[in-house]
This record gives sequence, C-alpha cells and structure tokens, in this order.
Amino acid sequence: MTTRYKMTMAYDGHLFHGFQLQPDQRTVQGTIEDALKKMTKGKRVIVQGSGRTDAGVHAVGQVIHFDYPGKTIPANRMILAMNSMMPTDIIFNNCQIVNDDFHARYSIKGKWYRYRVSLDHFVNPFKRFYTGHFPYPLDIEKMQIAAQDLLGKHDFTSFAASGGQIEDKVRTIYYVKITEDKKDNEVIFDFIGSGFLYNMVRIMVAALLEIGNDRRPVHDLQRVIAAKDRQEVRQTAHASGLYLYHVFYDEVPQKYRLDQHL
Repeated sequence: MTTRYKMTMAYDGHLFHGFQLQPDQRTVQGTIEDALKKMTKGKRVIVQGSGRTDAGVHAVGQVIHFDYPGKTIPANRMILAMNSMMPTDIIFNNCQIVNDDFHARYSIKGKWYRYRVSLDHFVNPFKRFYTGHFPYPLDIEKMQIAAQDLLGKHDFTSFAASGGQIEDKVRTIYYVKITEDKKDNEVIFDFIGSGFLYNMVRIMVAALLEIGNDRRPVHDLQRVIAAKDRQEVRQTAHASGLYLYHVFYDEVPQKYRLDQHL
C-alpha cells in the first residue's frame, strides 16, 4: 500500500546540477530521494517533478509527487519531516495527499516562468547567481510591444535549444509581461504557457533584449517564429536569472489569458 503526496517546493538552484537525478552529481531529485530513503529505512521512493530545471535554475513553485510506502503519514507531518531533512537551499511550502491519478508532470495545465535581468553596469556580486546581466541601454516599451508577438499558439522551433528530445515544437503562450524594477535596477520577464521547450524561456529573453537594445526590429519575432530555425536566435540568456514560478493544475485563470484578446 502506498500514499501519493503532492508537494510544492522552492529551491536555490545555484549549487544543484539541475533537478533530474544524475549519477555522482548533486541534484534536487537526488536530494529528496535520499531523504525519503532514510524515512523508509532503505526503500527507494521515486520522485516525479513537474519539469526538469537545468543547473543554476531556481524554483519558487516547483511541484513533485511520490508514492510513499507503508502507513499513511498526515500531510502536515510529512512536510515537517521532509523539511527537517532538507539542506538550507530547499524548502517545502505545501503538502497534500492526492489521488493516484494525479501526476506532477502529466496533470499540468500551464507553467509560469519568471526571468530577472540586472541592468547594473558591473556584475553585482550579490546578484550574480540570481539574475541575468545586461549592462546596455534598453527600451522597455519596445520589448513590451515585441512580446505580444509571442502570444498565441505557434511552432517555437526557433526558440528550442539543440539537445531537446521533444519533436512537437508547438506551444501556446497565454501571457507575457515585462516590467522594470527601478528600485533594484532590474527588468522582470513573466511567461505563462501550456508548456515550454528546452531553454525556450531563456532564448525568448535573449531575443527580447536584442530588440530592446535596437539590435533587432521591434516585430522581428514574427519573422523568427515563421522561420522555424534555431539559428535565427543564437543567444541564450544565462541560467542564473530563471525561476520556475508556478505550476497550474487547474485551467490557467482568465486574467492570465492575454492570448484570447489578440
């Protein structure tokens, strides 16, 4: 007999070699599975995540599930037990007992990624692991206009890094927002979509920054999408600025469905 747990977590990705289990590497999945192995006195409990964040990528709202063998532990006790065994760069914020048909990856309706870019002239030593860096002039309004060209259902082949295993490159972007944080001298990019390809968010950010710096015409993303060619955007924003912000298991709320107003 097993009990399925759904847990929401945050982690600082700087010292992890990504989420996915890898031999002889410190990973998020490996760290959680090691803790569960201690709790079950040596039984391996497989952890399924909503997605595989890369090395250096952070999460505010990563979701996992696992099937815990033996006696059911109340959700409030499970989160206490798990947090007591986590290193200081992981914390669980929510725990629920769910039906066996719930799957952290396959039950997803949408994902929200956030990307932070520091505009400081020099790399800030206190931000270097938590933001990208772009010390050049930026026209925020141009980027906001350009971002609207990403909304809707498209073949995003031009924004998929080589190395991805997925052949179907069609995704729907529901929501894009670009805001300037003058207090911290940063630009914040928010993307909500049905799903994202390997490095897709980081490549979109790189292209938008080029538009903001007048290296591309404001509506160049229309041409890039139509080209279906990764060579059209050769830059990829650094992993350090990317955060898996939220995972939707119900339909994405209407307030985030800007694609329906096109």
